[in-house]
Amino acid sequence: MKRLVITLNLALFVFLGSFRILGAADPVLINGAGATFPYPLYSKWFSEYRKVVPEAQFNYQSIGSGGGIRQFLEKTVDFGASDAPMTEEQMKKSSIPVLHIPTTMGAVVLTYNLPGAPSLRLSGAVISDIFLGKIARWDDSRITSLNQGVELPGTAILVAHRSDGSGTTAIFTDYLSKISPEWKAKVGAGTAVNWPTGIGGKGNEGVTGIVKQSPGSIGYVELIYAANNRLPFASVRNKRNEYVIPNSKSIMAAAAGTIKAIPDDFRASITDADGKNAYPISGFTYLLVRETLLKPKGPYIQRFLKWAMTDGQNYAEALHYAPLPKALIQKIEAKINGIRFE
Repeated sequence: MKRLVITLNLALFVFLGSFRILGAADPVLINGAGATFPYPLYSKWFSEYRKVVPEAQFNYQSIGSGGGIRQFLEKTVDFGASDAPMTEEQMKKSSIPVLHIPTTMGAVVLTYNLPGAPSLRLSGAVISDIFLGKIARWDDSRITSLNQGVELPGTAILVAHRSDGSGTTAIFTDYLSKISPEWKAKVGAGTAVNWPTGIGGKGNEGVTGIVKQSPGSIGYVELIYAANNRLPFASVRNKRNEYVIPNSKSIMAAAAGTIKAIPDDFRASITDADGKNAYPISGFTYLLVRETLLKPKGPYIQRFLKWAMTDGQNYAEALHYAPLPKALIQKIEAKINGIRFE
């Protein structure tokens, strides 16, 4: 009887072992960090992708583009994420060539907290002067002249900006540097700048929180953060003197006007684009991956990138992002296919 029990246990062990071989593969944990700008879309992607490749588990830290680039260069993550392309100096710090993979496009919006949540129109010059501290009250004639019929309070403007290294900041300050010589000379563009006025919040979440809790405030955030918090956002005047509402169509219009000029490494700016109905504060966001990836994670990362260029694009518009132009996707796919493994 004892021998029979041992035999049955052995058979069960062999059976379970066979089941494990035939079943799901061991989990592969892929770590990434960076931009808060695309975080809502990336969260959706990682969740949906697990339904396709269950063993691929993504752990993404939404810490800002500056932190993502830093961790990527320190090799503490498998990929980075940034709305601001890496600089030449940063690229040289990587022992392996770095690929910038555009994943989606988004809008940086001016969101505010005013009584009655009125719809506002803002020009680049007015936005610049607000963030320079030169326009300090909501009833300033430079704002009211753009918004005739809108009752604006005579209260002080509280500027909210990012306190961390941020690709959202890079897109916003790149735009301001293009439309305001004074901004370019005094503040400039980058993931982190010396703000002339205002208070800082960490991440798009932090700036959204300041605006939501502070009457009279204005801040810049990625579109979905304003939309999800039911905060109003301004129409912004573009190069054609059109006041454009930020949405997926106006973001795609911004890309359409610059697609032919995008370089082979995809590091490009689409702010202040010269296109009909183009929203002027639009930008790409990127995943940063090495041209040569280590096994076993490398093939999983490549496969995910291919999925992001196809099925993944279908999730963009519902989350207030814009899918990439098809002509650009073809070029990106060629880069992804060129990734090597060792």
